[in-house]
Formats: sequence, structure tokens, C-alpha cells
Amino acid sequence: MVKRGTGQSQGMGIRSPRPNGNTPYTAMDEAELIERAARDPRAFGELYERYVDRIYNYIYHRVGNAQDAEDLTARTFQRALQHIGRYEDHGAPFSAWLYRIAHNLVANWYRDTSRRKEVALDELYTSHRRSDDPYREVIRREEIETVREVVKQLSPDRQTVLILKHSEHLSNAEIAQVLGRTEGAVKSLYHRTLQALREELEKRGIL
Repeated sequence: MVKRGTGQSQGMGIRSPRPNGNTPYTAMDEAELIERAARDPRAFGELYERYVDRIYNYIYHRVGNAQDAEDLTARTFQRALQHIGRYEDHGAPFSAWLYRIAHNLVANWYRDTSRRKEVALDELYTSHRRSDDPYREVIRREEIETVREVVKQLSPDRQTVLILKHSEHLSNAEIAQVLGRTEGAVKSLYHRTLQALREELEKRGIL
């Protein structure tokens, strides 16, 4: 289980202490930090600190519950630590590599457990704000649940595109690294996803 914001996770032993007499890891350029992390787990601890909340947030939106999200986040960083020596910079940020690991682990999790897809994507439907009118609030909640149900029917890649775009604010190029597609393919997938989402919501009277 991961402890977000603490710089460590149970079973990983990842911490981010500052090496005596050296430049603090937090002040390092990320490329240098990644290079050192291949040799020194303490440097990897700083990478963990930088990205654990973002990776947890992405996984939580995909699986829909905290316990599984924490476990999968811990597994993501365990795998990243194991393979940090193989990491190659292809122009995308280091976070894209972590998202790709997380994306593959979530896909395997669904395949292994055969569980129904669950997402928590309130961010995708924010046109109605909370109201003091109980009737309006009931309608608002019903509409949000409808949006969630529609999103659940999307393919994993389409869910991922929506989450990374609207929750994590990644660019098309960064999402392409996560999904292993071209930037143009991601752009096309995103627009097709929005169109499909819009059409289904219109059928249900939400838009």
C-alpha cells in the first residue's frame, strides 16, 4: 500500500533523504536525477515524491476505489524502480513513462480480476454547480451518475485519454507516450471519444 505524500511506500523502502555533502536531489535537473536513480534508491525516492500523487490520481480515476489505487500505485513505482536503468529519454517527460507503467498495470488488473470498469470523473461534467435548491441538487446528482455510466462504457484507452486530458492535463504528445501511439492518433482518438460521449449524452437528454 502506498503512503502518498510521505516519500515512502510499504514494501518498497523508498525514501528521499538528502545525501551529505552533495547537491540536494530536489535541486537537481530531472535528467540527472533519473541517471542517479539507476544507481541510488535515494534519488529514486525524490522521483517518487514528485509523481506519486499524480500517478495515484490517475489510477484512482481508472479503478474507482482507494485500496486498489494505492496497491497499484505501489506496484507502479516498484516496477519503475526495477527498470529505471532501462529508461530512455525520447523527448517526453519522465511522468509519461510512469503513466505508461500504470496504464499497463491497470489493464492487467482488469484482465486478471474481470471486474466491471469503475471511474470517478466528476471533472468531466462541471457545467452544473452545487445548488441550495434540493430539487436542483437531486437532478444534478442524477446527471453526474448518468455521465459516469456513459464513461464506464468507453474502452480503456478512451477512458485513459479523458482522464489524462481533463484530470492530469497531459498534452497529446505525452498521452501518446502512455498509450504507445502517435500524437496524431491520440488527437483523433480524443475527438472521436468526445463525439461519442456527446452523442450518447444527447440521447439521454443531458446535453
